[in-house]
Amino acid sequence: MKLPVYLGLLHRSERTLAASFRQVAEGHGAEPDVYHLCRALAGQCEVHVRALAPVVDRYGEVEEDDEPERLHADGLSETRSGPVGLLRDLQDLYLLASLVDITWTVVKQAAQGLRDQELIDVVERCEGETTTQLHWLSTRIEQAAPQALIVAE
Repeated sequence: MKLPVYLGLLHRSERTLAASFRQVAEGHGAEPDVYHLCRALAGQCEVHVRALAPVVDRYGEVEEDDEPERLHADGLSETRSGPVGLLRDLQDLYLLASLVDITWTVVKQAAQGLRDQELIDVVERCEGETTTQLHWLSTRIEQAAPQALIVAE
């Protein structure tokens, strides 16, 4: 069974996304909506990590070193400055959240195949919140783009 590979990816990706949301919140603290929402979304990701714990205990997870090549995500190590920096940081968050979202989809398919209702419940709860994160990021990117790309500094 290869489910532990994707549980490991999901577990690590949620932790990475949480840390990246916090990084962006701190780096763009002058933007109150970004600061507060990114901190709240980081908290959601941490709840997802905790919700996965019993499933990971049951099925296990593959450590990063044992994972197939390129099956990982790097978080934000630092934030950029200015309006274009905010836009790029939001895009990076969107990419990470997209990885988390599609990984939830893959795990959901396995859960349905296994008829594992506990895992299905976890996926449905967390997947919905990840979708909301993606919607907020998309909207905030749309809002930031004109300011960053058209308005002279």
